[in-house]
Amino acid sequence: MENIFEFKSIEQVKAENTHNDNPYGLVYDGAIRENKQGQVNIHPISYNLRDLKIAANVYTPVGYKEGDGKKYPAICVAHPNGGVKEQVAGLYAQHLAESGYISIVADASYQGGSEGKPRNTDKPANRIEDILRMADIIIHYPGVNQERIGILGICGGGGYTIKAVQTDKRFKAVATLSMFNTGVVRRNGFLDSQTETIQERLLDASKARTQETSGGEVLYTPDMCDMPESEAQKLPYDLYKDGYYYYGKTNRHPKSTFRYTVSSLLDLMSFDASDNADLINQPLLMIAGSAADTFYMTEKVFAAATGAKDKELFLIKGATHIETYWKPEYVNQAISKLVEFFNKYL
Repeated sequence: MENIFEFKSIEQVKAENTHNDNPYGLVYDGAIRENKQGQVNIHPISYNLRDLKIAANVYTPVGYKEGDGKKYPAICVAHPNGGVKEQVAGLYAQHLAESGYISIVADASYQGGSEGKPRNTDKPANRIEDILRMADIIIHYPGVNQERIGILGICGGGGYTIKAVQTDKRFKAVATLSMFNTGVVRRNGFLDSQTETIQERLLDASKARTQETSGGEVLYTPDMCDMPESEAQKLPYDLYKDGYYYYGKTNRHPKSTFRYTVSSLLDLMSFDASDNADLINQPLLMIAGSAADTFYMTEKVFAAATGAKDKELFLIKGATHIETYWKPEYVNQAISKLVEFFNKYL
């Protein structure tokens, strides 16, 4: 069978990642700096999706050796809205590899290091197809047991994961971390704070699409990370305040952005991850911080997933949404629970 992905050389990778001193451009603590025998290794790859080249990283466990006949379970990791593979999704993929899983994390099409224009188009159909394509790729990766594929969706990637696994039964176990139901928030506002302006914003999105398809300027929503720190401190929700520091300061990456095309709202505002959640019949684990102001989204989807064979809601005491991305004591709890879950069902 012809290879459906290509490995990137370290020279290619270094040329693409010049924003910090990590050769792979990773921005999380404890990130791999070089591949060494006897340790978890990272393998940057690229593959095609609808004529777009997608950028991804595959993490392989200690002892992995291509061609030795050994088979491993694998996990696809879907990154947050605005995130890229070098941030929290990479951190969790690396930890899962440390626990014996081959893991893959890819930049969404139109975002990060993947191709697609207009840049930062953010449509649910695209994100769902990104997830399905990760599965296509990882089942053909050397050493992967295609009957033992799981998925972890983080934040917005969690919402899109919930939708993808409703129909794709190659995923034998499903987990989310700090799930964010993107369409509901884009429509109603965070905590239903913008319900009175839905029609006005849909009209703006409609006009933006007309302008965009007529060859005019592509309109974008504001990028929260560009605001002055003094304004960020006044943001009303922990999600946005913590997100400003994580994405804009401590774990900043030049290809990560919170802006998206205004025309994307035409697709986003009719999307709800909880719709048809009863189609999920795989084991389901949903993890959230007990102090997260986004918890209401996890709670709704968990209740709607009535068909899951075995489902569990796991709360990390004291954690906010963004703190589950980086704070060691919270990350360690999440990884411990994820490994327990995937070990049981994969």
